[in-house]
Amino acid sequence: MIFKKNSKKKGKMDMKKWNKVIQFGLLGAALVGLAACGNEATDAEGSSAEGLEVINIAATSTPHAEILEQVKEDLKEKGFELEVTILDDYPLYNPALDAGDVDANFFQHTPYLDSYKEETGSEITPVAKIHFEPLGIYAGKTKDLADIKEGAQISIPNDATNGGRALLLLEANGLIELKEGSGITATVSDITKNEKDLEIVELAAEQVARSVQDVDFAVVNANYALEAGFDVQNDALASEAIDSEAAEIYGNVLVVRKEDVEADKVKALIEVLKTDKVRDFINDTYKGAVVPLF
Repeated sequence: MIFKKNSKKKGKMDMKKWNKVIQFGLLGAALVGLAACGNEATDAEGSSAEGLEVINIAATSTPHAEILEQVKEDLKEKGFELEVTILDDYPLYNPALDAGDVDANFFQHTPYLDSYKEETGSEITPVAKIHFEPLGIYAGKTKDLADIKEGAQISIPNDATNGGRALLLLEANGLIELKEGSGITATVSDITKNEKDLEIVELAAEQVARSVQDVDFAVVNANYALEAGFDVQNDALASEAIDSEAAEIYGNVLVVRKEDVEADKVKALIEVLKTDKVRDFINDTYKGAVVPLF
């Protein structure tokens, strides 16, 4: 999931408030998304011009909508017309699904979904884990991890989600040790061993890639690495492994309403997404910035 920074509000969020957000933002955003993705008009009963049952999915443009575009023809062969709606902001996606404006969404990892469900009481449900967007360690002033010096500076994201992942990645590469059991929620205070007295510089996730030239190494989110011009596959000195705790927790999921979990259209969508064709597209297109989990 390629995330923009999103502030979290405290306390329970009233579903009416979410629906009010949709009323102001969903229509214009959906029109932009439909135009961008070449969707066909549907009738009042949810059928396409070709008489196929429509599956409307809200997805961010990169990589989610791009991945979905690869399965349109495969779904047609199964009797379904895929429409992809691109919305303007992350907080719109789950309420749009709850309100029935779309049949599914594809943009988030499970912790983000769980947070929304806790705040709203929603019962929307993940049905398939599709891909993972790994953090990587990139060279700054020092070009090789083997040459790391005493007191070297390493910048990492300062948010709870990515900061913990970054520290686990540093631990996996022998640079630090963390308190046993600290896991994905680790913070710098959980560092128990730091033989080279490394200085951990915490920055906003979007700023870390821009800091590379000022530090020895930087732990960067894949999307920001791409934006900064890195070749993720070749430039990352180390990345989160596909069998890492982060990959298990932060894999991006396809989400539907609870009552649609066993629907034929959902089963068909999962089947066409989890194919060699889609796996090859992800690997060939994103070159390590996005990793298939099937």
